[in-house]
Amino acid sequence: MSRRILSDEERKLFEQTFKEGRPIRAAPPKASLKKKSAVSGTTGVNGATNDRLRRGLIEPDARIDLHGMTQSAAHRTLFAWLAAAHARGFRLVLVITGKGNPKNGDDAPWMTSSHGVLKQMVPRWLNEPELAALTAAVTPAHAKHGGGGALYVYLRKMR
Repeated sequence: MSRRILSDEERKLFEQTFKEGRPIRAAPPKASLKKKSAVSGTTGVNGATNDRLRRGLIEPDARIDLHGMTQSAAHRTLFAWLAAAHARGFRLVLVITGKGNPKNGDDAPWMTSSHGVLKQMVPRWLNEPELAALTAAVTPAHAKHGGGGALYVYLRKMR
């Protein structure tokens, strides 16, 4: 097999490109590592445990009820309580947020404010770096443990 002979135009193009030091074609982007989320996506719990959680077969080691707390008080309480639960070696805890007032057409003063503030905010707080480091998974609780008004928080093992 004989070598192909380059034309003068091809040689000039090669030399110009080589001097510029830029790739002829853009390199494909490298696959990025997925970040673990506490509330969604891949969990730190194996399939059997996740199935038992979903079916409500595991009893929580501890529970906290955030009903009636202000948002700032609930945030401080949740952070301190989860840190203490993790330090005690608990694996599954139940965080009760409540469902909030149902949205309907009532004109009552308590219906004009946002509904279920803690239900919306607790998953966000669990995604904060300080709390996400403690949690392996967060899933909605089974109906016998509070259903839509509660969350299972599966804590990481102590190291």
